[in-house]
Amino acid sequence: MPHVLVAGKLHPSGLALLQSAADVTFDYVEEVSEPSYAGLIGRADGLVLRTQPLSAATVAQAPRLRIVSRHGVGYDAVHLPSLNARGIALAVVGDVNSVSVAEHSMMLLLALAKRTVRAHDAVSGGGWGWRNRLEAVELAGKRLLILGYGRIGRHLARMASGFDMEIRAYDPYLAAAGWPDGPAAPVGDLNAGLAWADAVSINAPKNERPLIGAAELAAMKPGAMLVNTARGGIVDEAALVAALRSGRLAGAGLDVFEDEPPPSDSPLLGLEQVILSPHIAGLTAECGERMAISSVRNVLDFFAGAIDPALVVNGGHLNGNK
Repeated sequence: MPHVLVAGKLHPSGLALLQSAADVTFDYVEEVSEPSYAGLIGRADGLVLRTQPLSAATVAQAPRLRIVSRHGVGYDAVHLPSLNARGIALAVVGDVNSVSVAEHSMMLLLALAKRTVRAHDAVSGGGWGWRNRLEAVELAGKRLLILGYGRIGRHLARMASGFDMEIRAYDPYLAAAGWPDGPAAPVGDLNAGLAWADAVSINAPKNERPLIGAAELAAMKPGAMLVNTARGGIVDEAALVAALRSGRLAGAGLDVFEDEPPPSDSPLLGLEQVILSPHIAGLTAECGERMAISSVRNVLDFFAGAIDPALVVNGGHLNGNK
């Protein structure tokens, strides 16, 4: 009988699915840290993992481990080479959070355009006269460049089209594979797209180097807005701070950071034209339930020999479920 370790607080619907499975046992650790679950991993055949790291050292303590199921779509904190070396499958939850992340991107765009935080402070802090400075702007007629035109980018494009924005997207992979239907026209040159846009939303996967660094920020239209709900490190934070302080950018909305949480001395925390959220774009109540169910279902399906291969990052290791 497989034994599953759930590392990190899980929505009750995910736990109920595990409890209803007659052919597995499980341990449950609510704390989100690697040391909190490392002592239990030695008896685990499967691991459901929230946001905490899974290091090579912890994998080495798990002689029975055959499947790791991430409670999400990213796996930056998982040491994939150590899983591959042991033939351990790594699964993700698939398309369960794209609407939530797209909504968060749209919210940040609106909050930046309407100066939501400044407006709140003007009322709560007694600065009612701020309203006469006319800092808020309209999104209608503005140009939006979406970096990454996958499911999240396409959802965002449909939302932004409802605000009468002109939308383009930069995605070299889709440009080569076949551009999908939707309101966004393709952009072949990143710098040209950045110079065209009034607002830029990053919805692309992370690569080895920042997608947006000092050169790309310099290419952006003066007074543009930047939103990142993808991954920390896609934007060079030092270069972003410099662009904001110089006034080149009107504002930035960030849900992800190079270090999470950002250190208390991060200059991003002291900039009034920046709106920050604690990596919650995909953490709505509805999405949390879907991720919990999907991450548990991946483990159960794996041991039943029925997991969707499209959800396995290192698909060559599916033979481990036999």
